[in-house]
Amino acid sequence: MEFLSSDNVGVLDLATGEVSEDELAEDLVAEKIGGAAINAYLYEQHQDADPVVLGSGLLTGTLVPGTSLGLMSAKSPLTGALCHVPIVQYAGMELKYSGFDYLVLRGKAPEPSLVWIHDGIADVEPAGDLWGQDVWQTVDAIRSNMGDEMIQVLAVGPAAERGSSLAAVMNNFWPGADRFALGKALAERNIKAIAIRGMGLLEVAEDEDFVERCVELLAKVKEGAWAGKQGFADLAEAMGRPEAGGWLQPLIHRSRASFNVPFAYNSFAMIEGDPSVLTEPDIDEPGVLVSDPLGAMALQELGLGAAEAAGLLRDCAKDGLDAANLAALCQAQGKTDAAAISAALADIDGEVAAPSGPFSPWAPAQPLLADFGESGDAWWQRRQAVAYIMGLDPIFALMSPELSEEVLVEMAALGTELDITAETLDQAVSSLLG
Repeated sequence: MEFLSSDNVGVLDLATGEVSEDELAEDLVAEKIGGAAINAYLYEQHQDADPVVLGSGLLTGTLVPGTSLGLMSAKSPLTGALCHVPIVQYAGMELKYSGFDYLVLRGKAPEPSLVWIHDGIADVEPAGDLWGQDVWQTVDAIRSNMGDEMIQVLAVGPAAERGSSLAAVMNNFWPGADRFALGKALAERNIKAIAIRGMGLLEVAEDEDFVERCVELLAKVKEGAWAGKQGFADLAEAMGRPEAGGWLQPLIHRSRASFNVPFAYNSFAMIEGDPSVLTEPDIDEPGVLVSDPLGAMALQELGLGAAEAAGLLRDCAKDGLDAANLAALCQAQGKTDAAAISAALADIDGEVAAPSGPFSPWAPAQPLLADFGESGDAWWQRRQAVAYIMGLDPIFALMSPELSEEVLVEMAALGTELDITAETLDQAVSSLLG
């Protein structure tokens, strides 16, 4: 596969550290396109080893607006079925440029381990010194040991090590998008973290036309209904939850976008200090990046104050817990005191509602700040499937009707010179949704 690709599919045996590599077949891309559809294909090929599959969308890491998505696919401990968890912010882009289009992790490491992906190399390294460390300590140690602050880390915390059903994969220091307990699945395989550094390049088939079209698309999406908006408060209002936006807004210090995503939906909540002060704080980490809007809203529904909820989000990030599932469990158990919940995080566990469908309900189940002409679960599942195949950020996909299926197919064809059509995409979507 010459274009939009490193032309490399790796299979890493966690038990031995041995890696086998093969070219990414053009026939496979012409049929499945990319992302979740190829992840699912590879999962089926290696199902005997209960694999974890890492991959990215066909357009991930390109100039097409919003194309930041990588993904992790595996059997969920909650559902017992194949699920797809988005890897957003900057880790998805780094994965695309790491030298592997797809990497299949087979089996189980014999000891606590780190998977290190870079420059077309995938290693399994001992990580016994990281076992027992929280997520923040783990990320700091990996970056310090390797001398590179740009390394993206998908890590699990103590929650995963103790086998919690609430354990989730974190994205660097902050909550990821895991609602399927894949944090627990990684720990069961003795994987403490996956470190990723991407230094590669992508070639584009029709490069001038592709870039020109991307510039046009960016201008068009920036004129959309969300123009001039950003952050948690505007996202909450779009979801019909303006009270949640007003609840957290006094703590908001700034908002940040994922790679190439025009809408900055990640907001930093300052817990200790004045949110309006922009100078470097004396405290090592005075707040939390609210990268899981629904998780924050779920904590609000417990009746917590904004500062209490933000502090609990920070504690969850360190321990490697999914805040939304934690809030649901606390609600069911009648736990509504933030300090008591935080003090008892290591002991809170139980059955949580399993997501329906293969895609993470981290992305709100509705159009956001835009009119797609339709909505509902079937629409959401299809829109997510398209995003997970093409590499479009799952939240931004819900606010950008300009990035229609027709446009994404057009960009795929321009980028690859393959005969990718609307029918191709429809078949790839059907393979995920049944």
